[in-house]
Amino acid sequence: MKLVTLKTANGNRLGIYINGKVYDSHLHSNLLPNDMLTLLQQGELAMDDMRQAELEIIEGKTNQEGIAYSDSILMAPITNPTSCRDGYAFRQHVAAARRNRNVPMIPEFDEYPIFYFTNHNAIQGPGEIWCMPDHFQKLDFELEVAVILGKKGRNIKAEKADEYIAGYTIMNDMSARTLQMEEMLLNLGPAKGKDFSTVIGPYMITPDELKPYLTLAKKNHTGNNYQLDMKCWVNGIEVSSGSVSDMDWTFAEIIERCAYGVDVLPGDVIGSGTVGTGCFLELNGTGLLNDKSFQPQWLKANDVVEMEITGLGKLTNTIKAVDTDFSILSLKKTPLPA
Repeated sequence: MKLVTLKTANGNRLGIYINGKVYDSHLHSNLLPNDMLTLLQQGELAMDDMRQAELEIIEGKTNQEGIAYSDSILMAPITNPTSCRDGYAFRQHVAAARRNRNVPMIPEFDEYPIFYFTNHNAIQGPGEIWCMPDHFQKLDFELEVAVILGKKGRNIKAEKADEYIAGYTIMNDMSARTLQMEEMLLNLGPAKGKDFSTVIGPYMITPDELKPYLTLAKKNHTGNNYQLDMKCWVNGIEVSSGSVSDMDWTFAEIIERCAYGVDVLPGDVIGSGTVGTGCFLELNGTGLLNDKSFQPQWLKANDVVEMEITGLGKLTNTIKAVDTDFSILSLKKTPLPA
């Protein structure tokens, strides 16, 4: 199934994407959940009811016309996740970023999967992304894949962790690099460099639909992996290309770490981290390493960012500037004399 959150005159509604059309699940049956979080919290029985609704729509057993996908106004597939974490799963990205800073690859990357919490109240979907002046100080995209959890669990072993995944979606982990780099000098964060927008969408696809793309995890790793091409365009120009299969740490292993000693919940969103070549920070660093006259690129107002992952659709956003001169970078105090 491909599940969406549809913006309507009656508010946000849970929908099913079928053959180029979006169907309001609640119009099909008022017994079905009306939002993604409720669906996930109600568990597998509710998901089975959604699958039955999908089958009835496909077989023409409904009076609902459906809305053309191209005419639909889509939100993030889950607009109110219970939390949002982001991992660090692609060795290629980490190694390239460190090489570009002239520092060696950190050996701990290969020992355990790490993640950070970001702002789950700043989840956005397709459409406009409004940014403040400080965000435009080296504004960046990050091409990622994410999972949305469908079951509560604690102390989950990696061998069982894939069972907790309700579905997959595209993630753009927006980054304001100047804010991020300044605060991380104090060995804390990322925080303000990340908390203004994390974009997911356009829909959540359930794991059964990705079975044809299953591939082996990397050597000495556990869990499902998928041969899914990942691409990003900025203003129609391809800037990034990779594959979900390049993940070194699997989602199963990341979930194992997330759930150690704490509950993970239905509605939790977990990102993969950036694929190799998946952000301007890495691309600019590589460009300057190879050519000192290379001109770095960052996102600007009115840029259009498109991300596509095999099976997961295309996520399109337009970057917009808030009309204000308010800056927290300008509020920095002069250090006191020693």
